[in-house]
Amino acid sequence: MLELAALGLLQQEPLHGYRLKQRLELFLSSCMSVNYGAIYPLLKRLEERAQVQVLVEESGDGGASRRIYGITAAGRGRWREKMLEHPQESWVKSRARFLVKYFFFGSLEPGERVQLIENRLRVCYQRQTYLDSQEMGILVTDSFQVATWERAKVMLESEMEWLQNCLEKDKSGSTTSISRKM
Repeated sequence: MLELAALGLLQQEPLHGYRLKQRLELFLSSCMSVNYGAIYPLLKRLEERAQVQVLVEESGDGGASRRIYGITAAGRGRWREKMLEHPQESWVKSRARFLVKYFFFGSLEPGERVQLIENRLRVCYQRQTYLDSQEMGILVTDSFQVATWERAKVMLESEMEWLQNCLEKDKSGSTTSISRKM
């Protein structure tokens, strides 16, 4: 997920490791946690795979040099591959991965967005069917467990409603982009 997010942000603009971490925390902290111990090894791996390249090396504040990374054509291809894949993973991780992907939907074609939304909806319906099939009476022992169970179901229903709205907007062509004022 970190690779997908890093490549997605580097598609938008070249960044150095510290700035990349800041952007990840700002935009995607509700989906994933990021630490420096993961960013710099990731950038090194991406550079070794020729998916990013050092565009500029400039001196930093403390005398250490700062490397500004930009995405390559291979990196754009890898990003697109990661965006369109449907890995088998836990319910929680799949929710977080979808939110990371959704953040970058503006860089996808409408048909690709629809495919990803429909896949997420399918996964949500499967989860709902599973939850509805469980006998909670013997598994839940107090009011806090009941409240947690009910909250999970409400969150799932809310996500499905949101996805349906996203799907309708995308299919009708009413998605809009936000223009930045400079």
